[in-house]
Amino acid sequence: MRYDLVIFDNDGVLVDSEPLSNRLLAGYLTELGHPTTYEDSLRDYMGAAMHRVHDVVRERTGQRLPDDFDDTFHARVFAAFRAELEPVEGAVDVLKALTDAGTPYCVASSGSHERIRVGHRKTGLDAWFPEEIVFSAEDVGRGKPAPDLFLHAARRMGAAPGRCVVVEDSRLGVQAAVAAGMDAYGFTAMTPEDRLTGAKGFFRTMEELPAILGL
Repeated sequence: MRYDLVIFDNDGVLVDSEPLSNRLLAGYLTELGHPTTYEDSLRDYMGAAMHRVHDVVRERTGQRLPDDFDDTFHARVFAAFRAELEPVEGAVDVLKALTDAGTPYCVASSGSHERIRVGHRKTGLDAWFPEEIVFSAEDVGRGKPAPDLFLHAARRMGAAPGRCVVVEDSRLGVQAAVAAGMDAYGFTAMTPEDRLTGAKGFFRTMEELPAILGL
């Protein structure tokens, strides 16, 4: 099937940020008295907006995270991004193939606009993603697994949800795509297939994606 719009998740799909950000998140939560391993962070928070971290900690412990939690965490993440972040191998080749085929694409991320931009500037992906095709959970009331962000992106891009495909690497992201009535393909470089329930198919390297998208 040729789709009218390809919607990319950002972290772990376009930029190789999940190892960095989840290592830092686990460390910061542990510092604050909420012991969290890297694996815990991947399981509970990968692909989620920041409000999920606050919600999960409050549900499990009855405690609230500090008011400056988001600002402190983002400062640590942005510093790591500027020093270490790389694009996901093969992502630029996929964007070139979409451009050559005339297939519209965009990014819809649980991260803030600032987080997306910091990562894109460091990796050179800003050349492929002008502001008008960058969408963040900040733009809607609820982040993934709610469908709001993907539906917002489709509406802004002028595409019917049923003609959109989402490229995701997180359980919450796939759930959001399915809830939005969109096909989802799961990127399994970091996430096992069995954690991406609901995906229409799976791929392990970006080299496989153009054929899946009918390019």
